[in-house]
Parts: sequence; C-alpha cells; structure tokens
Amino acid sequence: MIRIDKAHKDFIDDLKNQGKSSATLIAYSKDIEQLASHLGREGVELVTQIELEHLENFMNKLAKENYTPKSVSRKTNATKTFFRFLHGSGHIKENIADLLKHPKVDVKAPRILSRMEYRALRDATRDDLRSYAMVEMLLQTGITISELAEMRTEHTSLNTDNGSLFIPKKNNKESRTVPLNKAALDAVNKYINEERPKLEHAIHMFITKTGKPLLVRNIRSTINRYFKLAGVEKAKVNDLRHTFVAHHLAAGVSIIQISKIAGHKRISTTERYLEYIEKTTDEEKTELGVL
Repeated sequence: MIRIDKAHKDFIDDLKNQGKSSATLIAYSKDIEQLASHLGREGVELVTQIELEHLENFMNKLAKENYTPKSVSRKTNATKTFFRFLHGSGHIKENIADLLKHPKVDVKAPRILSRMEYRALRDATRDDLRSYAMVEMLLQTGITISELAEMRTEHTSLNTDNGSLFIPKKNNKESRTVPLNKAALDAVNKYINEERPKLEHAIHMFITKTGKPLLVRNIRSTINRYFKLAGVEKAKVNDLRHTFVAHHLAAGVSIIQISKIAGHKRISTTERYLEYIEKTTDEEKTELGVL
C-alpha cells in the first residue's frame, strides 16, 4: 500500500517521463497537492483508503469556496488523470474517479476581433518589427502563443511562393505544417532582414538582443501592451487565434482544413465558431490572406 504523498511524487515523475511541459507538471502537482491536503484533513493517508465520497466532498468544498466551475473541472480532470495512473500502476484495484462528474461549465463565446480592432493592433505594432511579425503570425496562421515562442528558423520556409511553418509533435498534439500567406511572410522576412540579431547560435525565430528565445510570458505582456495602445479592450493574445479561425470560416474555407491548420484535436472545437461568424467581405478576406 502506498501513501498519497509518495503516489503524488511518482505521478509527477511519470508525467515528466512522458515529456509533459513544465507548466503542465506544475499545474497537476498543485492540483493533486491540494487534493492530498484535503484528504489528510479527513484522516486519509493511503491511496487505498480514498473513496468516491472523499473526491466529491473535495470538489463541493472548492465550489463553496467560490472556485469557478472551470477551475473545479480542471481539478476534476487532474484527479481523474491521477487515478488512472494509480490504477495503471496497480496501486488501486478499482478506479473510483471514473464516477467523478465534471461540473457544468458555461462555454463563453470566443472573443473575435473586428476588422477595425485588428487593423488598430497592426498599426500600433508597425514600428516594432518583431512585435508586428509576432502579431501577423498569430493572426494569419492561428498558431498558439506557445507554438509561436517555440518557432524555430529551421522549421520555417520563407519562400514567397509557398511559405510554411512546421510544428513538431508535442504531448498529445500531432505535428502539422501551417501555410504562411503573403502578410505573414512579409512581416517575418522584414523582421529577419532589418531587426533580428544576426547570431548563429540563435535557433528560435523570435529572440532577444542576446539570442535568447522570447518566453510565452514575454510575448503575452508585449502584445497585451499593444492591445492597450491600440485601444482594443478586453482582448487577449489567444483572441488572435479565435479571429483567425472565425474569419476564415466566414470566408468559406473548409472547416476540415481550418481544423487541421489550427491543430484542433476535435473538429467539434472548430464547429463551435460557426454560430459566432458572419459573412466576410472580399476586402476583409484580402486583409486576412484568405483570397
């Protein structure tokens, strides 16, 4: 029989061996640590002593402490993942967490930038070639902020006729090749030719003056600053991804094609944008590179 604290450590080690990101490891570790603390107060120290009622009481306690349904759902998912590990490792005979239900989560409508908003953001960054290139890459390709941070020069084809970005397989996401349109190519090439430090050891596309890759938090804070300068309110970096998907669907691009480019695991994720879009004008199509 294994103690919960030992099982917690083994679980995180297992995730690490699977190649999970540091952010994922930290999130799972904190969630299970919080669960373990609750179980400890209930006098439960061994994994074999945990019952479904203990898990349900923990989730109900979180809800009463004003955790959002989304946060409780995330901790429910972490708990289920932990128990799959316990069951798979032979520490428990029955996976009681299979019966643990997620709270109902209201799905918010994605924030989709209007034509005026993404124009204003572009204008605000135009004199900062690195930031302008990052905005164009996010807006024109629908890649995530972490994929942008990990973008490498060796994975990028900047040929003006058929530019592309290769995104390697990571965690549970398959590798994919994302086409780069003229707007993205022009912005990135201009950044490389006029502003990017000429350092042979720098393998990432977006770097500091010393060649270190920009971190996700650096990119987020930079673009958030330009959102503010552009007067675009209540917008986040991920909204550029929402905008890419929505505007391309509105322009009539195949939902299967957009789902593949965006790297959505399920086509239903792409489909949910359909209720939020309106027909796109030819001028808007041209601006977003869908013509």
